[in-house]
Amino acid sequence: MAKFKRYDYSQKVLIPVCLEEQLVPGCLEFAIHTLIETRMDMSVFEGNYKNDVVGRSAYDPKILLKVVLLGYARGLISSRDIERACCENVTFMALSGNQRPDHSTIAAFVSSMQDQILPLYCDILLVCEQEGLLGGTFFALDGVKLPANASKESSGTVADLKKKRRKIRQKVKRLLKDQVDADKDDDDDNFSNPANREQQIDKLQKQAARIEKWLKQNDAKIGVNKKELFSNVTDNDSAKMHTAHGTVQGYNAQALVDSKHQVIIHGEAIGKGLDNDNLPPVVDGAKKNLERIGKGSDYFEGKILTADSSYHSVTNIAKCNAEKLDAYIPDNKFRNRDKRFASRVGYRPRSKKFSFADFKYDGDKDEYMCPNGKRLKPLVKSGRHKGKLLKVYTSRQKDCKHCQLRAKCLRYKDAKRRHLTYYADPSGKNISQAMVQKIETQKGRKIYPKRIGIVEPVFANIRVHKRMDKFSLRGKIKVNIQWLLYCMVHNIEKIANYGFA
Repeated sequence: MAKFKRYDYSQKVLIPVCLEEQLVPGCLEFAIHTLIETRMDMSVFEGNYKNDVVGRSAYDPKILLKVVLLGYARGLISSRDIERACCENVTFMALSGNQRPDHSTIAAFVSSMQDQILPLYCDILLVCEQEGLLGGTFFALDGVKLPANASKESSGTVADLKKKRRKIRQKVKRLLKDQVDADKDDDDDNFSNPANREQQIDKLQKQAARIEKWLKQNDAKIGVNKKELFSNVTDNDSAKMHTAHGTVQGYNAQALVDSKHQVIIHGEAIGKGLDNDNLPPVVDGAKKNLERIGKGSDYFEGKILTADSSYHSVTNIAKCNAEKLDAYIPDNKFRNRDKRFASRVGYRPRSKKFSFADFKYDGDKDEYMCPNGKRLKPLVKSGRHKGKLLKVYTSRQKDCKHCQLRAKCLRYKDAKRRHLTYYADPSGKNISQAMVQKIETQKGRKIYPKRIGIVEPVFANIRVHKRMDKFSLRGKIKVNIQWLLYCMVHNIEKIANYGFA
């Protein structure tokens, strides 16, 4: 008969653990511990506490920030999971000094960091600069759409929400009537459990009350084009966004990344799916961060910035021009003009018809000249559309009527004249077309593809390795805190891998 070693679960074991020895130099938890203790100004939290004379001693913000950052690095986004880790995980015990803050303390700490998050983020950015992790010459901007802690079923216009409230109330009335009928009838076989019915009624009444409260406290959200946007009862700062995985109710988390070691210069969560005007707030935020670490206001002058085609807009390009950034932002059809993408699925070769690039601009007369030498003059009706300056140029009908190039120029056979339309910057320039021509150059085709190797690994690290696949807080302020904490963890990891730690 085989013999096995005896085991006994009732035996007592004393395991000596030195907390300090668990923080091994070179690991992420050591970098978090060292940076918070020696390189970050934690006095920014002093104003949050008023217990110097009376009151209970509070958890040190250093301890709370350490366990939150390590928790986010380990994919623990829930405050309850971080609380459990402080009780069960030796590394968390070591980092917290064997203190065990409860989940409500952790959640309140993160939610209240509105005034402290940017100074702390800049402290880490300063360390990156001192350790030589910032190149300062090439930047890439991109965003990732993450679900919010809100239901997309709770979205709609004000009229939609009123209609939903009315339907809920009607359903409650029907359930109450069923309950009365059930009480009168001795045979309950045709009705559901009374207790379940009461729970359903209570749930629906709370939903109706929540919508009613929201309607009293909020107005309709109006977009740039003066049309009403969808609101959300649970998190009105979030928005419905289309992603590769379907529609989500969430935030568009932006990150401006330095090319040298993929350090995030600035991050911001924006409640808007489209990126057509997301570049200005991110660049402005990055400038403030860099000024905090001693850089000048002209830091971005002459530096290269790349962003994908979703950022191609007059607003974004005009901001780059104002900051004197050497920007490369292609339009959404640039691949169809590049033969290198001919093998790509869905590739469509460039149309044989004349495009905007085939018309030459005469700045002195503010006119365009067509390939046949005829002039297109500015239309008097040119003006503002969707809050932007819209420029329209049109040819004379007699010039197009018998033109030999008519088939290559006009879109439809029965068209009478050619129109050129574009959104212009405040000076009236077609900066969008200038950017298209810039991307078409040999330099542009060489620089732009570098974008994907700079910024995409950052989102892969945060979303896949750190398992940040949704926001757990509500409201732009709190969501932005959470996003900056994740960006901070990413930068600390760079310091741990390439810097002093």
